[in-house]
Amino acid sequence: METLYLLIPVSVILVFFVGLAFWWSLRSGQFDDLDGPAYRVLMDDDRGKEQGAGPSTESADAAPAAAPPAPPDTAAAPLERRR
Repeated sequence: METLYLLIPVSVILVFFVGLAFWWSLRSGQFDDLDGPAYRVLMDDDRGKEQGAGPSTESADAAPAAAPPAPPDTAAAPLERRR
C-alpha cells in the first residue's frame, strides 16, 4: 500500500509531461504533413538536369579527375573455413 503513495504521483507527473510533449508537437506542426516525407524518398533527384548534365564546359587543358582506387584482389586470397 505504501508504494501507491509513490507510484500515483509519479504516474500523474509522467502523464503531465507526455501530454505537454504531445501538445508541443501539435503546436509546432509535427503532424501537419505525414505523407510528404514518405513520397519525397521515392521521388527522383533531378539536380543533374538543372545543372546541365550535358557536355562539360571545362577546358581541354584541365587534368582528368583521379580514378578511384581498385578493389583488392580477393580471388588470390585463400578462403577461410566457416564453422
